[in-house]
Amino acid sequence: MACDSCCASSAKGATNDPRWRRALWIALGVNAAMFAVEIAAGLMGGSRALQADALDFLGDAANYAISLGVAGMALGWRAKAALLKGATLALLGLYVLGITLWGIWHGAVPEAHVMGIVGIAALIANGVVALMLYRFRGGDANMRSVWICSRNDAIGNAAVVLAAAGVFGTGTAWPDLIVAGIMAALGISGGMQIIAAARRELASPEAQSYRRITAW
Repeated sequence: MACDSCCASSAKGATNDPRWRRALWIALGVNAAMFAVEIAAGLMGGSRALQADALDFLGDAANYAISLGVAGMALGWRAKAALLKGATLALLGLYVLGITLWGIWHGAVPEAHVMGIVGIAALIANGVVALMLYRFRGGDANMRSVWICSRNDAIGNAAVVLAAAGVFGTGTAWPDLIVAGIMAALGISGGMQIIAAARRELASPEAQSYRRITAW
């Protein structure tokens, strides 16, 4: 009975919902495309905030791919996938923090118009993704990790647009660097939230029961 209930909850639950999988496929395509656009624009325009946002897109594309891979699996496997995603998000946040600190001493003033145009395009793309995934925000750690990432990206995109206006108005790189630092903090914080939720699920009776069954 324990195995039957565990398998039913994972195979027929929301994680295997066709609407969930379709939303993930769309989100994966959008994030992969926007990563390519933003990393190129960030490097050419000298914007740390755009590069940080591009890494967010890359991390989310991997996030969605992993979520598709574990959809329908037992809670323990989904929680382990969420642990991996949380750790990846936190590491990306630390990397962004590093390049931001480096930019304080070595960075030039970024091109505000490039930041603005690409930031607006990214905000529209992530707004659509966030709206698609909003209905799934109350699911397990794996689903919440997807929602947290999409939410952070939308906030980051809006911040990049504000940073572009700040760079244009002040003629300095400080707005760009400040936004990149905030995005790094969001990544680290979001990663820790996902890890905490995944650890709670791994300690849940359902995950422990499935672990004992598979050990037999």
